[in-house]
Amino acid sequence: MAVLPIGLIIIGDEILSGKREDKHLQQVIRILNARGLSLGWAEYVGDDPVRITALLQRALASGDVVFSCGGIGATPDDHTRQCAARALGVPLTLHPQAKLWITERMRDMALEQGVPLDENSPENQRRLEMGVFPLGADVIANPYNKIPGFACASTHAQPAHPMAGVYFVPGFPVMAWPMIESVLDHRFADAFATGSHQECSVIVLGGMESALAPLMQRIEADHPGIKVFSLPSVDHPQWGRHIELGVKGRPDVAQRAYGDLLHALRAMAVSLGPELVRHH
Repeated sequence: MAVLPIGLIIIGDEILSGKREDKHLQQVIRILNARGLSLGWAEYVGDDPVRITALLQRALASGDVVFSCGGIGATPDDHTRQCAARALGVPLTLHPQAKLWITERMRDMALEQGVPLDENSPENQRRLEMGVFPLGADVIANPYNKIPGFACASTHAQPAHPMAGVYFVPGFPVMAWPMIESVLDHRFADAFATGSHQECSVIVLGGMESALAPLMQRIEADHPGIKVFSLPSVDHPQWGRHIELGVKGRPDVAQRAYGDLLHALRAMAVSLGPELVRHH
């Protein structure tokens, strides 16, 4: 199977205002890398229904596997469920399985408090609203508190994977991360590529990216399937001003491309520092 394109959406004014620091991006990257996958794109958006709806329309039409974190609660600043329905042009409806799980949660809470369960109380009715999803959505189990997330299938005519779509999870990391891992492990295990990706790079001292660009282009042209990358730094505590120049791709192809890269660099007026190898 081809490389699985994966996107991440992070929703919430609190992230964009700086009230809370985003922790999802780095953790999702780690979760994906552990499975031989990588993140293709990420977008942040505030609690603006118009922007959220437009972003979800693009995500659903992309054919990618997309995870969306945040905004699926039942308070006035939570718009994600409603926006997903608008993006798909379908109504919202209480999902039967979501109702069962949320009712179990309400029963657990009543037992903990030593009071009888009142499903019709205003507070419990608001809890049931968190199981109101776009018509046709699937549910995502939440092992933390049984309040589920939901998934909407891609609207692309030829999605990247039969299970591609947008997977909506809460903004709380303690809930979101296990739910994302569960989705990957149960729906996309056939796309895992652990150990099939390698990065090889070298620290280049005294070089300029503009001078290295032709070499980078040649390496990519000579080695299909390889990506060449350069990461410049101006104030590294050990190497000072330098460029980390390397290649990434399948290990066999990456090794050949890296050999050609090193050979060309040694013929240039640059100094080479440590070499780095990373496996995913």
